[in-house]
Amino acid sequence: MFRFFRSTENQRLIARLLRESFYAHRFGYAAAILSMLVVAATTAASAYMLREITNEFVVYKRIGQVNLIAAATGAIFILKGFANFIQAYFMSRVGNAIIADRQRKIYDSILAQGIEFYHSTSSSELISRMTNNAQAARSVLDQIVTSYVRDLVTLAALVGVMVWQQPALSLICLVIGPIAIYGVNRILKRVRKIASQEFRSLGQIVQVMQETAIGVRVVKSFGLEGAMRKRMYKAVSDVESRANNIATLEAATSPVMETLAGLAIAGAVFVSGFLVLGGGGQMPGNIMAFIAALLLAYEPAKRLARVRISLETGIVGVRMMFQLADRPLTLAEKPDAKPLRAGPGEIHFDNVSFAYPESAPVFEGLDLTLAAGKMTALVGPSGSGKSTILNLIMRMYDPQVGRVMFDGQDISCATLTSVREKIAYVSQDTFLFAGTIMHNIRLGREGATDEEVMAAARAANAHDFISAQAKGYDTDVGENGALLSGGQRQRISIARAMLRNAEILLLDEATSALDAESEALFRDALQQLTVGRTTIVIAHRLSTVHQADTIVVLEAGKVVESGAHRTLLNQGGLYQKLYEYQLMP
Repeated sequence: MFRFFRSTENQRLIARLLRESFYAHRFGYAAAILSMLVVAATTAASAYMLREITNEFVVYKRIGQVNLIAAATGAIFILKGFANFIQAYFMSRVGNAIIADRQRKIYDSILAQGIEFYHSTSSSELISRMTNNAQAARSVLDQIVTSYVRDLVTLAALVGVMVWQQPALSLICLVIGPIAIYGVNRILKRVRKIASQEFRSLGQIVQVMQETAIGVRVVKSFGLEGAMRKRMYKAVSDVESRANNIATLEAATSPVMETLAGLAIAGAVFVSGFLVLGGGGQMPGNIMAFIAALLLAYEPAKRLARVRISLETGIVGVRMMFQLADRPLTLAEKPDAKPLRAGPGEIHFDNVSFAYPESAPVFEGLDLTLAAGKMTALVGPSGSGKSTILNLIMRMYDPQVGRVMFDGQDISCATLTSVREKIAYVSQDTFLFAGTIMHNIRLGREGATDEEVMAAARAANAHDFISAQAKGYDTDVGENGALLSGGQRQRISIARAMLRNAEILLLDEATSALDAESEALFRDALQQLTVGRTTIVIAHRLSTVHQADTIVVLEAGKVVESGAHRTLLNQGGLYQKLYEYQLMP
Protein backbone atom coordinates (compact mmCIF):
# COMPACT_ATOMS: atom_id res chain seq x y z
CA MET A 1 0.00 0.00 0.00
CA PHE A 2 2.77 2.44 0.90
CA ARG A 3 5.14 1.17 -1.79
CA PHE A 4 3.89 3.90 -4.13
CA PHE A 5 5.54 6.49 -1.86
CA ARG A 6 8.95 4.79 -1.94
CA SER A 7 9.64 6.36 -5.33
CA THR A 8 11.59 9.59 -4.89
CA GLU A 9 9.83 11.11 -7.89
CA ASN A 10 6.40 10.20 -6.53
CA GLN A 11 7.34 11.71 -3.17
CA ARG A 12 8.41 14.92 -4.88
CA LEU A 13 5.24 15.16 -6.98
CA ILE A 14 2.94 14.40 -4.04
CA ALA A 15 4.77 16.85 -1.78
CA ARG A 16 4.42 19.59 -4.38
CA LEU A 17 0.75 18.79 -4.96
CA LEU A 18 0.10 18.91 -1.22
CA ARG A 19 2.00 22.18 -0.94
CA GLU A 20 0.25 23.88 -3.85
CA SER A 21 -3.28 22.44 -3.69
CA PHE A 22 -3.89 20.70 -0.38
CA TYR A 23 -2.58 23.57 1.73
CA ALA A 24 -4.63 26.14 -0.18
CA HIS A 25 -7.80 24.24 0.79
CA ARG A 26 -6.62 23.00 4.17
CA PHE A 27 -9.72 24.16 6.07
CA GLY A 28 -12.08 22.30 3.74
CA TYR A 29 -9.89 19.22 3.95
CA ALA A 30 -9.76 19.55 7.75
CA ALA A 31 -13.56 19.48 7.94
CA ALA A 32 -13.68 16.46 5.62
CA ILE A 33 -10.97 14.61 7.57
CA LEU A 34 -12.70 15.22 10.92
CA SER A 35 -15.90 13.83 9.41
CA MET A 36 -13.99 10.80 8.13
CA LEU A 37 -12.66 10.15 11.62
CA VAL A 38 -16.23 10.24 12.93
CA VAL A 39 -17.29 7.79 10.19
CA ALA A 40 -14.42 5.47 11.13
CA ALA A 41 -15.30 5.62 14.83
CA THR A 42 -19.03 5.02 14.27
CA THR A 43 -18.30 2.12 11.90
CA ALA A 44 -16.21 0.43 14.60
CA ALA A 45 -18.83 1.27 17.22
CA SER A 46 -21.58 -0.35 15.14
CA ALA A 47 -19.58 -3.59 15.07
CA TYR A 48 -19.01 -3.41 18.82
CA MET A 49 -22.74 -2.87 19.45
CA LEU A 50 -23.43 -6.37 18.16
CA ARG A 51 -21.59 -7.70 21.22
CA GLU A 52 -23.86 -5.77 23.57
CA ILE A 53 -27.02 -6.66 21.65
CA THR A 54 -26.18 -10.38 21.55
CA ASN A 55 -24.92 -10.70 25.11
CA GLU A 56 -27.58 -8.54 26.77
CA PHE A 57 -30.60 -9.84 24.85
CA VAL A 58 -29.68 -13.43 23.94
CA VAL A 59 -27.38 -14.52 26.77
CA TYR A 60 -28.38 -12.43 29.79
CA LYS A 61 -31.91 -11.53 28.59
CA ARG A 62 -31.73 -8.12 30.32
CA ILE A 63 -34.87 -6.40 29.12
CA GLY A 64 -33.92 -3.24 30.99
CA GLN A 65 -31.06 -2.56 28.57
CA VAL A 66 -33.31 -2.42 25.48
CA ASN A 67 -33.94 1.33 25.57
CA LEU A 68 -30.31 2.22 26.17
CA ILE A 69 -28.92 -0.09 23.49
CA ALA A 70 -31.57 0.94 20.95
CA ALA A 71 -30.89 4.63 21.58
CA ALA A 72 -27.13 4.13 21.34
CA THR A 73 -27.47 2.16 18.09
CA GLY A 74 -29.71 4.81 16.54
CA ALA A 75 -27.40 7.61 17.64
CA ILE A 76 -24.39 5.86 16.11
CA PHE A 77 -26.02 5.55 12.69
CA ILE A 78 -27.49 9.06 12.72
CA LEU A 79 -24.08 10.49 13.59
CA LYS A 80 -22.48 8.39 10.86
CA GLY A 81 -25.03 9.64 8.32
CA PHE A 82 -24.35 13.31 9.13
CA ALA A 83 -20.60 12.72 9.08
CA ASN A 84 -20.85 11.05 5.67
CA PHE A 85 -22.78 14.05 4.33
CA ILE A 86 -20.24 16.56 5.66
CA GLN A 87 -17.37 14.48 4.29
CA ALA A 88 -18.96 14.22 0.82
CA TYR A 89 -19.90 17.91 0.78
CA PHE A 90 -16.44 19.23 1.58
CA MET A 91 -14.61 16.71 -0.60
CA SER A 92 -16.79 17.67 -3.58
CA ARG A 93 -16.42 21.41 -3.02
CA VAL A 94 -12.68 21.20 -2.46
CA GLY A 95 -12.22 18.81 -5.39
CA ASN A 96 -14.07 21.12 -7.78
CA ALA A 97 -12.06 24.10 -6.52
CA ILE A 98 -8.80 22.20 -7.09
CA ILE A 99 -9.79 21.40 -10.68
CA ALA A 100 -10.61 25.07 -11.28
CA ASP A 101 -7.35 26.23 -9.65
CA ARG A 102 -5.23 23.77 -11.60
CA GLN A 103 -6.94 24.67 -14.88
CA ARG A 104 -6.20 28.34 -14.26
CA LYS A 105 -2.56 27.52 -13.53
CA ILE A 106 -2.27 25.24 -16.58
CA TYR A 107 -3.75 27.97 -18.77
CA ASP A 108 -1.38 30.56 -17.32
CA SER A 109 1.55 28.22 -18.02
CA ILE A 110 0.40 27.71 -21.61
CA LEU A 111 -0.22 31.42 -22.12
CA ALA A 112 3.26 32.32 -20.84
CA GLN A 113 5.01 30.12 -23.40
CA GLY A 114 6.65 31.54 -26.48
CA ILE A 115 5.27 31.11 -29.98
CA GLU A 116 7.56 28.14 -30.74
CA PHE A 117 5.83 26.15 -27.99
CA TYR A 118 2.58 26.33 -29.95
CA HIS A 119 4.37 25.24 -33.11
CA SER A 120 5.66 22.09 -31.40
CA THR A 121 2.58 21.25 -29.30
CA SER A 122 -0.77 20.32 -30.81
CA SER A 123 -3.90 22.10 -29.64
CA SER A 124 -5.45 18.72 -28.85
CA GLU A 125 -2.65 17.99 -26.39
CA LEU A 126 -3.19 21.36 -24.73
CA ILE A 127 -6.93 20.70 -24.40
CA SER A 128 -6.20 17.26 -22.96
CA ARG A 129 -3.86 18.77 -20.39
CA MET A 130 -6.43 21.37 -19.37
CA THR A 131 -9.03 18.71 -18.67
CA ASN A 132 -7.30 15.42 -17.84
CA ASN A 133 -4.29 16.77 -15.92
CA ALA A 134 -6.44 18.96 -13.69
CA GLN A 135 -8.76 16.03 -13.01
CA ALA A 136 -5.73 13.86 -12.22
CA ALA A 137 -4.60 16.34 -9.55
CA ARG A 138 -7.97 16.12 -7.84
CA SER A 139 -8.06 12.33 -8.19
CA VAL A 140 -4.66 11.88 -6.52
CA LEU A 141 -5.56 14.13 -3.58
CA ASP A 142 -8.95 12.45 -3.20
CA GLN A 143 -7.27 9.04 -3.12
CA ILE A 144 -4.72 10.15 -0.54
CA VAL A 145 -7.34 11.66 1.77
CA THR A 146 -10.04 9.02 1.43
CA SER A 147 -7.76 6.00 1.39
CA TYR A 148 -5.03 7.01 3.81
CA VAL A 149 -7.38 8.77 6.23
CA ARG A 150 -10.90 7.36 6.00
CA ASP A 151 -10.14 3.80 4.92
CA LEU A 152 -6.94 3.41 6.93
CA VAL A 153 -8.46 4.80 10.15
CA THR A 154 -11.66 2.77 9.65
CA LEU A 155 -9.61 -0.38 9.11
CA ALA A 156 -7.48 0.36 12.18
CA ALA A 157 -10.58 0.93 14.33
CA LEU A 158 -12.21 -2.29 13.14
CA VAL A 159 -9.00 -4.26 13.67
CA GLY A 160 -8.93 -2.78 17.17
CA VAL A 161 -12.42 -4.19 17.81
CA MET A 162 -11.32 -7.57 16.43
CA VAL A 163 -8.19 -7.72 18.59
CA TRP A 164 -10.15 -6.61 21.66
CA GLN A 165 -12.69 -9.39 21.19
CA GLN A 166 -10.50 -12.21 19.81
CA PRO A 167 -6.72 -11.54 19.82
CA ALA A 168 -5.70 -15.00 18.56
CA LEU A 169 -8.24 -15.10 15.75
CA SER A 170 -7.27 -11.57 14.75
CA LEU A 171 -3.64 -12.56 14.37
CA ILE A 172 -4.60 -15.42 12.04
CA CYS A 173 -6.73 -13.11 9.88
CA LEU A 174 -4.08 -10.39 9.72
CA VAL A 175 -1.57 -12.84 8.25
CA ILE A 176 -3.67 -12.73 5.06
CA GLY A 177 -2.92 -9.00 4.60
CA PRO A 178 0.70 -9.20 3.36
CA ILE A 179 -0.24 -12.00 0.97
CA ALA A 180 -2.99 -9.82 -0.55
CA ILE A 181 -0.68 -6.82 -0.88
CA TYR A 182 1.96 -8.94 -2.61
CA GLY A 183 -0.62 -10.23 -5.10
CA VAL A 184 -1.89 -6.74 -5.91
CA ASN A 185 1.63 -5.34 -6.34
CA ARG A 186 2.36 -8.04 -8.92
CA ILE A 187 -0.57 -6.74 -10.96
CA LEU A 188 0.46 -3.07 -10.78
CA LYS A 189 3.69 -3.21 -12.78
CA ARG A 190 2.12 -2.29 -16.13
CA VAL A 191 -0.35 0.35 -14.93
CA ARG A 192 1.92 3.41 -15.16
CA LYS A 193 2.99 2.76 -18.76
CA ILE A 194 -0.58 2.08 -19.91
CA ALA A 195 -1.89 5.19 -18.12
CA SER A 196 0.68 7.42 -19.85
CA GLN A 197 -0.33 6.01 -23.24
CA GLU A 198 -3.98 6.56 -22.34
CA PHE A 199 -3.45 10.31 -21.87
CA ARG A 200 -1.81 10.57 -25.30
CA SER A 201 -4.57 8.56 -26.99
CA LEU A 202 -7.24 10.87 -25.58
CA GLY A 203 -5.34 13.78 -27.11
CA GLN A 204 -5.44 12.04 -30.50
CA ILE A 205 -9.24 11.85 -30.36
CA VAL A 206 -9.47 15.58 -29.67
CA GLN A 207 -7.00 16.34 -32.46
CA VAL A 208 -8.90 14.37 -35.12
CA MET A 209 -12.19 15.94 -34.01
CA GLN A 210 -10.71 19.44 -34.23
CA GLU A 211 -9.27 18.83 -37.68
CA THR A 212 -12.60 17.45 -38.88
CA ALA A 213 -14.56 20.45 -37.60
CA ILE A 214 -12.11 23.15 -38.71
CA GLY A 215 -11.24 21.55 -42.05
CA VAL A 216 -14.70 20.23 -42.90
CA ARG A 217 -14.71 21.88 -46.36
CA VAL A 218 -11.39 20.26 -47.26
CA VAL A 219 -12.53 16.93 -45.82
CA LYS A 220 -15.71 16.91 -47.89
CA SER A 221 -14.36 18.48 -51.09
CA PHE A 222 -11.46 16.00 -51.24
CA GLY A 223 -13.60 13.07 -50.13
CA LEU A 224 -11.49 12.51 -47.02
CA GLU A 225 -14.33 11.15 -44.90
CA GLY A 226 -12.94 7.63 -45.11
CA ALA A 227 -9.41 8.69 -44.15
CA MET A 228 -10.64 10.81 -41.23
CA ARG A 229 -12.96 8.05 -40.10
CA LYS A 230 -10.04 5.61 -40.16
CA ARG A 231 -7.92 7.95 -38.01
CA MET A 232 -10.74 8.52 -35.53
CA TYR A 233 -11.60 4.83 -35.28
CA LYS A 234 -7.96 3.98 -34.64
CA ALA A 235 -7.68 6.64 -31.91
CA VAL A 236 -10.92 5.49 -30.30
CA SER A 237 -9.82 1.84 -30.51
CA ASP A 238 -6.49 2.69 -28.88
CA VAL A 239 -8.27 4.41 -25.99
CA GLU A 240 -10.71 1.51 -25.69
CA SER A 241 -7.89 -1.05 -25.71
CA ARG A 242 -5.85 0.74 -23.05
CA ALA A 243 -8.93 1.43 -20.93
CA ASN A 244 -9.74 -2.27 -21.11
CA ASN A 245 -6.17 -3.15 -20.10
CA ILE A 246 -6.37 -0.89 -17.04
CA ALA A 247 -9.85 -2.20 -16.21
CA THR A 248 -8.56 -5.76 -16.49
CA LEU A 249 -5.68 -5.00 -14.15
CA GLU A 250 -8.06 -3.36 -11.68
CA ALA A 251 -10.50 -6.25 -11.95
CA ALA A 252 -7.70 -8.75 -11.41
CA THR A 253 -7.34 -7.51 -7.85
CA SER A 254 -10.89 -8.62 -7.04
CA PRO A 255 -10.41 -12.40 -7.26
CA VAL A 256 -7.20 -12.08 -5.26
CA MET A 257 -8.91 -10.07 -2.53
CA GLU A 258 -12.17 -12.04 -2.60
CA THR A 259 -10.39 -15.40 -2.34
CA LEU A 260 -8.11 -14.37 0.50
CA ALA A 261 -10.89 -12.54 2.35
CA GLY A 262 -13.21 -15.52 1.90
CA LEU A 263 -10.61 -17.86 3.36
CA ALA A 264 -10.05 -15.55 6.33
CA ILE A 265 -13.76 -15.09 7.04
CA ALA A 266 -14.58 -18.78 6.57
CA GLY A 267 -11.75 -19.75 8.88
CA ALA A 268 -12.85 -17.22 11.48
CA VAL A 269 -16.45 -18.47 11.38
CA PHE A 270 -15.28 -22.09 11.65
CA VAL A 271 -13.06 -21.45 14.67
CA SER A 272 -15.65 -19.17 16.29
CA GLY A 273 -18.28 -21.88 16.03
CA PHE A 274 -16.08 -24.29 17.98
CA LEU A 275 -15.26 -21.63 20.57
CA VAL A 276 -18.94 -20.96 21.27
CA LEU A 277 -20.58 -24.33 20.68
CA GLY A 278 -17.67 -26.54 21.69
CA GLY A 279 -17.43 -25.20 25.21
CA GLY A 280 -14.58 -22.83 24.61
CA GLY A 281 -15.97 -20.40 27.14
CA GLN A 282 -16.45 -17.59 24.62
CA MET A 283 -19.45 -15.29 24.81
CA PRO A 284 -21.56 -15.26 21.62
CA GLY A 285 -21.58 -11.45 21.65
CA ASN A 286 -17.80 -11.28 21.52
CA ILE A 287 -17.74 -13.63 18.54
CA MET A 288 -20.51 -11.67 16.78
CA ALA A 289 -18.64 -8.40 17.29
CA PHE A 290 -15.46 -9.98 15.96
CA ILE A 291 -17.14 -11.37 12.83
CA ALA A 292 -19.01 -8.09 12.21
CA ALA A 293 -15.77 -6.11 12.48
CA LEU A 294 -14.05 -8.60 10.17
CA LEU A 295 -16.81 -8.28 7.56
CA LEU A 296 -16.86 -4.48 7.78
CA ALA A 297 -13.06 -4.38 7.49
CA TYR A 298 -13.15 -6.14 4.14
CA GLU A 299 -14.23 -3.12 2.02
CA PRO A 300 -11.70 -0.56 3.35
CA ALA A 301 -8.98 -3.23 3.17
CA LYS A 302 -9.88 -3.94 -0.47
CA ARG A 303 -9.86 -0.22 -1.34
CA LEU A 304 -6.48 0.23 0.32
CA ALA A 305 -5.07 -2.73 -1.58
CA ARG A 306 -6.26 -1.23 -4.87
CA VAL A 307 -5.51 2.43 -4.19
CA ARG A 308 -2.08 2.18 -5.75
CA ILE A 309 -3.66 1.49 -9.14
CA SER A 310 -5.58 4.77 -8.97
CA LEU A 311 -2.52 6.63 -7.71
CA GLU A 312 -0.30 5.22 -10.46
CA THR A 313 -2.87 6.31 -13.06
CA GLY A 314 -3.38 9.76 -11.57
CA ILE A 315 0.29 10.52 -10.94
CA VAL A 316 0.93 10.32 -14.70
CA GLY A 317 -1.37 13.32 -15.21
CA VAL A 318 0.16 15.17 -12.26
CA ARG A 319 3.64 14.61 -13.68
CA MET A 320 2.59 15.98 -17.08
CA MET A 321 0.95 18.96 -15.39
CA PHE A 322 4.09 19.91 -13.49
CA GLN A 323 6.30 19.31 -16.53
CA LEU A 324 4.32 22.01 -18.31
CA ALA A 325 4.46 24.34 -15.31
CA ASP A 326 8.24 23.88 -15.05
CA ARG A 327 8.93 24.25 -18.78
CA PRO A 328 11.50 27.03 -19.21
CA LEU A 329 10.20 30.14 -20.91
CA THR A 330 12.14 30.80 -24.09
CA LEU A 331 10.89 34.37 -24.08
CA ALA A 332 10.85 35.83 -20.59
CA GLU A 333 11.11 39.32 -19.20
CA LYS A 334 14.36 40.23 -17.54
CA PRO A 335 14.10 40.84 -13.80
CA ASP A 336 14.95 44.52 -14.29
CA ALA A 337 12.72 45.01 -17.36
CA LYS A 338 11.16 48.46 -17.60
CA PRO A 339 8.34 49.86 -19.75
CA LEU A 340 9.38 51.46 -23.02
CA ARG A 341 9.59 55.23 -23.03
CA ALA A 342 7.36 57.11 -25.45
CA GLY A 343 8.96 58.03 -28.76
CA PRO A 344 8.24 58.81 -32.40
CA GLY A 345 8.25 55.10 -33.34
CA GLU A 346 11.52 54.37 -35.12
CA ILE A 347 12.41 50.67 -35.37
CA HIS A 348 16.01 49.61 -35.89
CA PHE A 349 17.51 46.15 -36.41
CA ASP A 350 21.07 46.36 -35.11
CA ASN A 351 23.30 43.59 -36.53
CA VAL A 352 20.53 41.01 -36.03
CA SER A 353 21.16 37.31 -36.59
CA PHE A 354 18.25 34.95 -36.15
CA ALA A 355 17.27 31.35 -36.87
CA TYR A 356 14.15 29.44 -35.96
CA PRO A 357 14.70 26.35 -33.78
CA GLU A 358 16.43 23.58 -35.72
CA SER A 359 16.39 25.64 -38.92
CA ALA A 360 18.89 27.46 -41.09
CA PRO A 361 19.58 31.14 -40.27
CA VAL A 362 17.02 33.62 -41.61
CA PHE A 363 19.16 36.71 -40.93
CA GLU A 364 22.88 37.12 -40.41
CA GLY A 365 24.00 40.59 -39.41
CA LEU A 366 20.82 42.38 -40.56
CA ASP A 367 20.93 46.17 -40.25
CA LEU A 368 17.65 47.84 -41.08
CA THR A 369 15.94 51.05 -40.00
CA LEU A 370 12.19 51.52 -40.35
CA ALA A 371 11.46 55.23 -40.24
CA ALA A 372 9.21 56.66 -37.55
CA GLY A 373 5.80 57.83 -38.71
CA LYS A 374 6.31 56.44 -42.22
CA MET A 375 4.95 53.49 -44.16
CA THR A 376 7.51 50.84 -45.04
CA ALA A 377 6.62 47.93 -47.30
CA LEU A 378 8.51 44.64 -47.13
CA VAL A 379 8.53 42.69 -50.37
CA GLY A 380 10.44 39.72 -51.67
CA PRO A 381 10.14 36.03 -52.51
CA SER A 382 8.68 33.56 -50.02
CA GLY A 383 11.19 32.69 -47.31
CA SER A 384 13.09 35.97 -47.63
CA GLY A 385 12.37 36.95 -44.00
CA LYS A 386 9.44 39.36 -44.27
CA SER A 387 7.19 37.73 -41.65
CA THR A 388 10.22 37.08 -39.43
CA ILE A 389 10.81 40.84 -39.24
CA LEU A 390 7.26 41.28 -37.92
CA ASN A 391 7.77 38.41 -35.45
CA LEU A 392 10.90 40.08 -34.09
CA ILE A 393 9.18 43.48 -33.88
CA MET A 394 6.33 41.93 -31.86
CA ARG A 395 8.95 40.08 -29.82
CA MET A 396 7.49 36.69 -30.57
CA TYR A 397 11.15 35.68 -30.70
CA ASP A 398 14.42 37.25 -29.60
CA PRO A 399 17.37 37.37 -32.01
CA GLN A 400 20.32 35.14 -31.17
CA VAL A 401 22.67 38.03 -31.98
CA GLY A 402 22.03 41.76 -32.15
CA ARG A 403 19.19 43.94 -30.96
CA VAL A 404 15.77 45.14 -32.07
CA MET A 405 15.40 48.77 -31.00
CA PHE A 406 12.32 50.95 -30.54
CA ASP A 407 13.41 54.59 -30.44
CA GLY A 408 16.88 53.54 -29.32
CA GLN A 409 15.60 51.13 -26.64
CA ASP A 410 16.39 47.41 -26.76
CA ILE A 411 12.99 45.71 -26.60
CA SER A 412 14.51 42.61 -24.98
CA CYS A 413 15.16 44.80 -21.92
CA ALA A 414 11.60 46.13 -21.84
CA THR A 415 8.42 44.62 -20.43
CA LEU A 416 6.49 42.54 -22.93
CA THR A 417 3.32 44.46 -22.18
CA SER A 418 4.88 47.82 -23.03
CA VAL A 419 6.24 46.44 -26.32
CA ARG A 420 2.96 44.96 -27.48
CA GLU A 421 0.87 47.91 -26.34
CA LYS A 422 2.61 49.92 -29.04
CA ILE A 423 1.59 47.51 -31.80
CA ALA A 424 -1.55 46.73 -33.78
CA TYR A 425 -1.31 43.64 -35.97
CA VAL A 426 -3.38 42.29 -38.85
CA SER A 427 -2.44 38.82 -40.06
CA GLN A 428 -3.13 37.12 -43.35
CA ASP A 429 -4.52 34.24 -41.27
CA THR A 430 -7.52 36.06 -39.89
CA PHE A 431 -8.68 34.84 -36.50
CA LEU A 432 -11.95 35.81 -34.87
CA PHE A 433 -13.00 34.85 -31.37
CA ALA A 434 -16.34 33.31 -30.46
CA GLY A 435 -18.87 36.06 -29.84
CA THR A 436 -20.36 39.01 -31.68
CA ILE A 437 -18.88 41.34 -34.27
CA MET A 438 -18.92 44.14 -31.68
CA HIS A 439 -16.99 41.96 -29.22
CA ASN A 440 -14.36 41.03 -31.80
CA ILE A 441 -13.66 44.61 -32.87
CA ARG A 442 -13.63 45.87 -29.27
CA LEU A 443 -10.84 43.42 -28.43
CA GLY A 444 -8.57 45.94 -30.14
CA ARG A 445 -9.09 48.29 -27.21
CA GLU A 446 -11.06 47.20 -24.19
CA GLY A 447 -13.34 49.91 -22.92
CA ALA A 448 -13.94 51.45 -26.34
CA THR A 449 -17.43 52.87 -26.81
CA ASP A 450 -19.89 51.54 -29.37
CA GLU A 451 -19.38 54.71 -31.40
CA GLU A 452 -15.61 54.17 -31.48
CA VAL A 453 -16.10 50.57 -32.58
CA MET A 454 -18.41 51.67 -35.39
CA ALA A 455 -15.97 54.38 -36.47
CA ALA A 456 -13.21 51.77 -36.75
CA ALA A 457 -15.53 49.54 -38.77
CA ARG A 458 -16.31 52.40 -41.16
CA ALA A 459 -12.60 53.08 -41.62
CA ALA A 460 -12.07 49.40 -42.47
CA ASN A 461 -15.02 49.40 -44.91
CA ALA A 462 -16.85 46.93 -42.68
CA HIS A 463 -19.77 49.04 -41.44
CA ASP A 464 -22.03 48.49 -44.45
CA PHE A 465 -21.92 44.70 -44.43
CA ILE A 466 -22.24 44.64 -40.63
CA SER A 467 -25.33 46.88 -40.75
CA ALA A 468 -26.84 44.58 -43.38
CA GLN A 469 -26.77 41.66 -40.92
CA ALA A 470 -30.03 40.86 -39.14
CA LYS A 471 -28.51 41.67 -35.74
CA GLY A 472 -25.97 44.22 -36.96
CA TYR A 473 -23.01 44.51 -34.62
CA ASP A 474 -24.61 41.92 -32.32
CA THR A 475 -24.31 39.24 -35.01
CA ASP A 476 -22.54 36.10 -33.79
CA VAL A 477 -19.48 35.27 -35.92
CA GLY A 478 -19.43 31.54 -35.14
CA GLU A 479 -16.35 29.49 -34.33
CA ASN A 480 -13.34 31.34 -35.78
CA GLY A 481 -15.74 33.50 -37.80
CA ALA A 482 -17.20 30.53 -39.68
CA LEU A 483 -20.50 32.38 -40.24
CA LEU A 484 -18.76 35.17 -42.19
CA SER A 485 -16.97 35.21 -45.52
CA GLY A 486 -13.19 35.47 -45.72
CA GLY A 487 -13.34 39.10 -46.80
CA GLN A 488 -15.75 39.99 -44.00
CA ARG A 489 -13.51 38.34 -41.41
CA GLN A 490 -10.50 40.25 -42.75
CA ARG A 491 -12.28 43.60 -42.56
CA ILE A 492 -13.31 42.94 -38.96
CA SER A 493 -9.67 42.10 -38.19
CA ILE A 494 -8.58 45.37 -39.82
CA ALA A 495 -11.20 47.30 -37.84
CA ARG A 496 -9.86 45.72 -34.65
CA ALA A 497 -6.36 46.98 -35.46
CA MET A 498 -7.67 50.44 -36.33
CA LEU A 499 -9.53 50.67 -33.03
CA ARG A 500 -6.31 49.88 -31.17
CA ASN A 501 -4.84 53.17 -32.43
CA ALA A 502 -1.32 51.97 -31.69
CA GLU A 503 1.92 53.77 -32.53
CA ILE A 504 3.07 50.91 -34.79
CA LEU A 505 0.81 49.20 -37.31
CA LEU A 506 1.83 45.82 -38.76
CA LEU A 507 -0.08 44.55 -41.79
CA ASP A 508 0.85 41.04 -42.90
CA GLU A 509 -1.04 40.49 -46.16
CA ALA A 510 -3.94 42.37 -44.57
CA THR A 511 -5.80 42.71 -47.88
CA SER A 512 -5.29 39.12 -49.03
CA ALA A 513 -8.98 38.22 -48.62
CA LEU A 514 -10.43 41.47 -50.01
CA ASP A 515 -11.89 41.92 -53.46
CA ALA A 516 -10.59 44.68 -55.73
CA GLU A 517 -13.23 47.23 -54.69
CA SER A 518 -12.77 46.61 -50.95
CA GLU A 519 -9.00 46.71 -51.36
CA ALA A 520 -9.19 50.11 -53.05
CA LEU A 521 -11.41 51.45 -50.26
CA PHE A 522 -9.03 50.01 -47.67
CA ARG A 523 -6.05 51.75 -49.29
CA ASP A 524 -7.92 55.04 -49.03
CA ALA A 525 -8.62 54.40 -45.34
CA LEU A 526 -5.02 53.34 -44.82
CA GLN A 527 -3.75 56.71 -46.02
CA GLN A 528 -5.61 58.38 -43.15
CA LEU A 529 -4.73 55.69 -40.62
CA THR A 530 -0.98 55.79 -41.29
CA VAL A 531 -0.52 59.54 -40.90
CA GLY A 532 2.09 60.03 -38.18
CA ARG A 533 2.15 56.27 -37.48
CA THR A 534 4.96 53.80 -38.14
CA THR A 535 3.43 51.27 -40.53
CA ILE A 536 5.04 48.06 -41.77
CA VAL A 537 3.26 46.36 -44.65
CA ILE A 538 3.90 42.92 -46.11
CA ALA A 539 2.20 42.34 -49.44
CA HIS A 540 2.72 39.88 -52.24
CA ARG A 541 0.43 41.92 -54.46
CA LEU A 542 2.72 44.84 -55.20
CA SER A 543 -0.20 47.00 -56.30
CA THR A 544 -0.97 47.49 -52.59
CA VAL A 545 2.42 49.05 -51.72
CA HIS A 546 2.68 51.85 -54.30
CA GLN A 547 1.88 54.46 -51.67
CA ALA A 548 4.57 53.27 -49.23
CA ASP A 549 7.21 55.87 -48.33
CA THR A 550 9.89 53.18 -48.54
CA ILE A 551 9.87 49.72 -50.07
CA VAL A 552 12.45 47.30 -48.66
CA VAL A 553 13.21 44.37 -50.97
CA LEU A 554 14.44 41.23 -49.21
CA GLU A 555 16.05 38.15 -50.66
CA ALA A 556 17.46 35.24 -48.63
CA GLY A 557 17.41 37.32 -45.45
CA LYS A 558 19.29 40.29 -46.92
CA VAL A 559 18.16 43.76 -47.96
CA VAL A 560 18.94 43.91 -51.68
CA GLU A 561 17.03 47.10 -52.57
CA SER A 562 15.35 49.98 -50.79
CA GLY A 563 13.51 53.05 -52.03
CA ALA A 564 10.22 54.40 -53.37
CA HIS A 565 8.13 52.52 -55.92
CA ARG A 566 9.22 54.56 -58.96
CA THR A 567 12.85 54.58 -57.89
CA LEU A 568 12.96 50.80 -57.59
CA LEU A 569 11.26 50.28 -60.93
CA ASN A 570 13.89 52.45 -62.59
CA GLN A 571 16.74 50.47 -60.97
CA GLY A 572 15.83 47.34 -62.91
CA GLY A 573 16.51 45.02 -59.98
CA LEU A 574 14.55 42.32 -58.16
CA TYR A 575 11.62 44.63 -57.41
CA GLN A 576 11.13 45.37 -61.10
CA LYS A 577 11.21 41.65 -61.90
CA LEU A 578 8.62 40.87 -59.22
CA TYR A 579 6.43 43.74 -60.39
CA GLU A 580 6.58 42.77 -64.05
CA TYR A 581 5.92 39.14 -63.18
CA GLN A 582 2.66 40.14 -61.52
CA LEU A 583 1.64 42.18 -64.58
CA MET A 584 1.99 39.15 -66.82
CA PRO A 585 -1.35 37.74 -68.00
